[in-house]
Amino acid sequence: MLDIKFIRDNLEVIQEVIKNKNRKDVDLKKLLELDERRKEFQIKLDQLRSQRNEMAKIKAKPTPQQIQAGKDIKDKITKMEETAKTNEEQFYALLVKIPNVVSKDTPIGKNEEENVVLRQVGKTPKFNFQTKDHMELSVMHGLIDTEKSAEISGSRFNYLFGEAAMLQFALIQYTLATLTNEKLIAKLAKNVKNPSNKPFKPVIVPDFIKSEIMKKMDRFEPLEDRYYFEEDDILLIGSAEHTLGPLHMNEIIDEENLPIRYIGYSTAFRREAGSYGKDTTGIMRRHQFDKLEIECFTTPQNGQAEQDLIVALQEYMLKKLELPYQVVSICTGDMGKPDFRQIDIECYMPGQKKYRETHTSDYMTDYQARRLNIKYKDKEGKKELVHMNDATAFAVGRILIAILENNQQKDGSIKIPKALQPYMPGNLKIIKVK
Repeated sequence: MLDIKFIRDNLEVIQEVIKNKNRKDVDLKKLLELDERRKEFQIKLDQLRSQRNEMAKIKAKPTPQQIQAGKDIKDKITKMEETAKTNEEQFYALLVKIPNVVSKDTPIGKNEEENVVLRQVGKTPKFNFQTKDHMELSVMHGLIDTEKSAEISGSRFNYLFGEAAMLQFALIQYTLATLTNEKLIAKLAKNVKNPSNKPFKPVIVPDFIKSEIMKKMDRFEPLEDRYYFEEDDILLIGSAEHTLGPLHMNEIIDEENLPIRYIGYSTAFRREAGSYGKDTTGIMRRHQFDKLEIECFTTPQNGQAEQDLIVALQEYMLKKLELPYQVVSICTGDMGKPDFRQIDIECYMPGQKKYRETHTSDYMTDYQARRLNIKYKDKEGKKELVHMNDATAFAVGRILIAILENNQQKDGSIKIPKALQPYMPGNLKIIKVK
């Protein structure tokens, strides 16, 4: 969330970002009124408490009038504290709805149609034969099953078999090897003027998160898209970032230890509410899927450079996989409420003959850190909120689609990208037609 002082000092900016992010649930006028009341209640409470303290200093035996006056002040304090508490709750409920401001290079737009393609990398494949989509290829090779999983688990679940399962583990090993390579990090960091060559620490995260923590991450909504267990007041995560982000909650980190960089692996769960009729076949849109997710904590001055490094890493790994992709700057109307700057990457899917989102990179500034209370202490001892980034290293299912479809051959066989071959059993180079 944003600081209320920042909001008051930048009302025109806030009004503009509310409009550009299509946040119709925000009542800025009411928020400011409640903030004024907070100040008034605090002044009155301080006065009453001062009176109570003065009366407590009287050493002589109190008169009946003084006793009654003391009771009256106590009652007034109790009632005012209750009213102030209600006001504070209403104030906070409105404050957390205010969206984050956006970077100067974020496009202004209403929806995804106004996102801006920054660059396209790699040539889209030209096939001299009738191509198959990933499910046709998977049926041919016995790689993916969605029919049995529908009988057993329901729609939008799947099994991975054989080489598909091997490819998933190869992707995991490839990603970890890349993000823990300090020399590579140093090279890419230098290219984007990021001052740190610190590698990423691998983490396997919990798949459950308390609702109060998910709210502090500002990822609780939309609740209809979450698997929420009311009896336990916990949710299944929709990404490893949900339990990576709070790792340093209520901590003060020494500046010399920043940046902190994590690469987390988890299974993710989403109801896919509102996606009826979208991507119903194949494994593009699942209720359960696996992801490798990046989470970083930095000083404010290095926050955007951290995102630039993350995008450079995403592009590096896709180039090594020889997958054609485009980098997209997400516009205000399509980006998340906490996002200051969002960059997506879309890989080309021959089965759909178009680019589809496979990666995202979200720079939140201190928006999440304020609610999580994550600070750092600089060399002078001054304490400030950290800045946070999260991003996709690989959403395994979607990258599997891109690998299978872009590497299919005329006879139905599928080439394994060279970057993954060392991580496949027997350095497998091709999935042959059986």
